[in-house]
Amino acid sequence: MCGRMALTLPPEAMAAVFDAAPANDLPVGPNYNVCPTTQIAVVSGGADRGRLLEPMRWGLIPRWYKTPTDGPLLINARAETVLEKPAFRDAVHDRRVLIVASGFFEWTKDAQGNRLPWYITRRDGAPLAFAGIWQAWSPRDSDDVWRTVAALTTAANAPMQQIHHRMPVIVEQADHALWLGENGKGAARLMRAAPDDTLQWHRVDRAVNSNRASGPELIEPFDADEETPAPSTDGRLI
Repeated sequence: MCGRMALTLPPEAMAAVFDAAPANDLPVGPNYNVCPTTQIAVVSGGADRGRLLEPMRWGLIPRWYKTPTDGPLLINARAETVLEKPAFRDAVHDRRVLIVASGFFEWTKDAQGNRLPWYITRRDGAPLAFAGIWQAWSPRDSDDVWRTVAALTTAANAPMQQIHHRMPVIVEQADHALWLGENGKGAARLMRAAPDDTLQWHRVDRAVNSNRASGPELIEPFDADEETPAPSTDGRLI
C-alpha cells in the first residue's frame, strides 16, 4: 500500500536523475506530505520519444467514470491482478510511468489502536521510482484532459512485512528503460517486491496523520521510546 509520500527534490534534480526533460507545470515543492488527488511528478517515455518529467493527478480515473467520485479512489493497483482489471489492463500494457518520491509513509498500530507513522526511504539515499500506470480522463462537457496515475503495489518483502503486508513496486535505475517501454517487452517481470536490503525507515511524529500537515519536521525521526519499538540500523524493528 502507498497512500502518502514526500517529494523533496527540486525539478531540475529529478530531471537530471531520470535523464528527463522537465515540464513547465510541475508541482511546487518540496512537499513533505503528498496526498492522493494532488499533482505528483512522474517520468514518462517510450521507444519513440524522449523522457519527460511531468505532473499527473494521483488517483487513476477509469475512462467510464462520469465524475472523479463515480467509484473508488484508485491510488494503487495490485501487481498480481493489474493485467485482469478493466481499469488497469490497457494502461499496464501501453501507459507506464515512473512515480518519483523521496520517501513514503506507512502506519502500524499500538496496543490502544493509535496509528503510528513511519517514513520509508531507500537505504542508498537515491530517489524512489515506483512503477505507475496512467489514464487520460475528461470531465463531462469539458475539453479538459486529466492525466491520472496509480502506483503498483505487491506483497511486501520480509523486512517490510513488519510495517505493512503490501509495498510499492520499486523500479531500479537499470530497469527504468524497460518499464517505460524504451527497451522492448518484458516489463511484467519487474512487478515484484524489492530486495530485502533496499529500504530503511524510522518513526515520525503523528502530525503526519493529518493530510493538512506540512513542513520538513514531518519526516524527521521521532523519539518513540515507550510508544513502539524503534527501528534498528538495518531497518528492522527491535
